[in-house]
Amino acid sequence: MSDRQYIIVPQVSSYPGSQARARKILRWLTGLGIVEPQLSACGMRPGALGHAMAPGAERVLDLPTGVSLPLDQPRTGLEIVTERCIFTPERDFEKQAGCPQCRREIGEALFEHLEAWMPGETDNFECPECGFEDDINGFIFPQPCAFSDLGFIFNNWPGEYFLRAFLDEFRERLGFPIRVVRVRLQGDPARR
Repeated sequence: MSDRQYIIVPQVSSYPGSQARARKILRWLTGLGIVEPQLSACGMRPGALGHAMAPGAERVLDLPTGVSLPLDQPRTGLEIVTERCIFTPERDFEKQAGCPQCRREIGEALFEHLEAWMPGETDNFECPECGFEDDINGFIFPQPCAFSDLGFIFNNWPGEYFLRAFLDEFRERLGFPIRVVRVRLQGDPARR
């Protein structure tokens, strides 16, 4: 079985107070009994720490008959990222992007621009075709991906069943639109 991740990311490169917001979101999730409050070795990478799935996770999932929560399974924790990160699907990612202004394909230039984005030299990208400039998350991506210094990685959760109300509340608590990035890994626990 290959590992998978569902990553909830605010659509903003530099989240104001990302560490403080991460703590608030964690308090909300632990308060609802969705994840365990203490860190444990339930992250995806060997030895990676995360917050294990708790029985209350069923409140945020609309599981079909016959599908159960993977409680007490290895690598089913929530990892929280508070450093600048590129969140993309692992397999079959095509690196396509479009400009919301001129609607042209600009994927190659945008993904090359990540060399300046990653170290925080800029949050924005300028379309090489028409000059439109916006936060890199404001561009069109046919495959969901996100670029931020805040991300919530649900490792091996059945995230395809997240309730719309849960995602809406997550968005409200973050104060920005969100993107859910679905990642299927090759089955190698050392890969992210």
